[in-house]
Order: sequence, then C-alpha cells, then structure tokens
Amino acid sequence: MGCSFSGLNALYDAVNGGSDVWINDNRFKVVRQLGEGGFAYVFLVKEVITDATAGAGVSKNFKDPSHIAEDGTYAMKKVLIQNNDQLELVKEEIRVSSLFCHRNLLPLLDHAIVPVKGTPEQTWTHEAYLLFPVHLDGTLLDNTTTMKSRKEFFSTSDVLQIFRQLCAGLEHLHSLEPPYAHNDVKPGNVLLTHRKGQPPLAILMDFGSARPARRQIRSRSEALQLQEWASEHVSAPFRAPELWDCPSQTDIDERTDVWSLGCTLFAIMYGASPFEYALGESGGSLQLAILNGQIKWPAGPRPPYPEALHQFVSWMLQPQATVRPRIDDIIIHVDKLISKFSV
Repeated sequence: MGCSFSGLNALYDAVNGGSDVWINDNRFKVVRQLGEGGFAYVFLVKEVITDATAGAGVSKNFKDPSHIAEDGTYAMKKVLIQNNDQLELVKEEIRVSSLFCHRNLLPLLDHAIVPVKGTPEQTWTHEAYLLFPVHLDGTLLDNTTTMKSRKEFFSTSDVLQIFRQLCAGLEHLHSLEPPYAHNDVKPGNVLLTHRKGQPPLAILMDFGSARPARRQIRSRSEALQLQEWASEHVSAPFRAPELWDCPSQTDIDERTDVWSLGCTLFAIMYGASPFEYALGESGGSLQLAILNGQIKWPAGPRPPYPEALHQFVSWMLQPQATVRPRIDDIIIHVDKLISKFSV
C-alpha cells in the first residue's frame, strides 16, 4: 500500500455521476453511494481491469490475500478536507491503520490524498480516498435497529460470538507497543457479515479516533483538554466516565475501551447503549447516568438473556476505571460464557 501523502500518483475525477476514480495507479468505477456523514462519503466501487493492468491491479499491494475481492468490488471513503487540522487527522488515521493486521479490524487497503484547487463553491483543499474491503450487510447498528423494529433479537450464542470477535480486535490494538485505544467502540463502528450456519463475522472499523491509550493527567488544564478532545471524538452514550469528568491527577489507559465494549455488549442484546434512556427522560442527564453507572435493564426480550450476561456487562461498566477489568480478563470470561451457553 502506498504511503505517500503527496498525491502525485493519484489522478481522480469527480465522484458524482458514476465517474471513475484513480487511487495511485489503480482505476475504480463508482457503482453507488453507500453512506455519508460530515465531510465523508462512502461508495461501492469496482476495480477497472484492462489488458494493460491484467495480473496487476490493487491486490498486488495487499498484505493478506483474503482481502482480494473476487468480483473486484471494494468500499471507498472520500473525505473532503477543509483545513490543515482535518488533513492531519486523516493522515493520522492512515498511520494508525498501518500499525495493525487482524481479521476483526477493518484493513486500509490503499489510499491517496489529493490537493485540489478551491473555488467559491468548493471550500475544501484536499480530497482523501481510502479503500477498504466491502461488507454489504451493514453495521451492527443497522442490524439491531432493523431487528428491534421486528421485535427480533440475537440468540445468546450469537451475542457472545459477536462480542468475542470485538474483544479479539481490541486485544490486538491494546497489545501494540505502545498500546492503542480505539476510543469510539460502538455499534455504528462494527461491520457485520452474515454467514450461513455460522455466527456473523464482526469487524471493528473507523480508526480516526484511535490514539496511544495511556496518558498521564497531572493538571486541571490537561484534564479539561482531554474532556474537550473526548467530546469531539468519542460518542457520548459509549464514553467512559473518566472522559466526561477527568480528575486532575490520574492515569488514563485502554480501559476506556472496556467501558465502551460493555455498552456495546448491552447494545448487541437490546439495541442501544445502557444509558441512552436518560436522553428521553424529563430532567434526565446522560452524563450523570454514566458517571453513576446507572444501567437501566429492559423488561424483555422473551426469552430473556441469562443473568450471567447482565452481570458481565455490569463488571465492565464500573465507573471507577482502576477496578474495571482489562481486555485479557474479559476474553477469559467470555470464553467461559461461550462454553456454557453456545449451542
């Protein structure tokens, strides 16, 4: 995968109207838009292979042959970069993605950052093109939202298997040197692929907020800076208490992800964070619910999940980070639950 940020080898055309996009030396046809958010757009693209490129193509750069799409289709994220701060964030996402290789973490297959000439109607200065494997079954959030509308739920076995895969991906990030935290674990950042006769494949994506996990806070200004950063980069219903109200003397570590992971396990079962109820209550406060660890358990579904899963969630959602388990402990426990409850 090319790592130059100059964009000298990246030729591109407008991504509207089914035009072609070049990422470095490889050409892709835009098939359709898959989603958008902020200044980013995600498209389904298909690699254009000609006689001149036969036997070469983008796959020649892949570290893992399993990432090669038999039908030549991929997901491409286009980011419209407005300023230097946004440019540095995209570069950092690319850099972090180069650090890992794990089946439960979405790999960045290729990328290009291209400078563009601004106009009165076009305020962005660069366009970034990021190429990923495509997963058309949607996110965990998409799936649980659809299931909730149908009053359907994942089986206990599938809940545990999906969760176990997320643990495996996070364990890989947390074992890097230095350890990295994803910082935005939530259902919207988990891709699912349904497999016949098997639990869904779960892949953690979006490493735009990933940073070295361990940080020493030694002043009030440092604590406030961390809180401000978290308010911009960590989704509120899944944000750990120490990122809402950071002490002036504390050590932050990868257990911020463990809190988000506990919220996500709850969401796999019930379709939302365990604290989102506070948003709908008169006088309710999401921040207070999180700081106090006030989990609100649903009355259903039928049949209800085993109490052992509720206790597992509560174990991860301890407001005091120093007594919260680490990912290794969680994996040991979830493997025991899988042995007990999987069919």
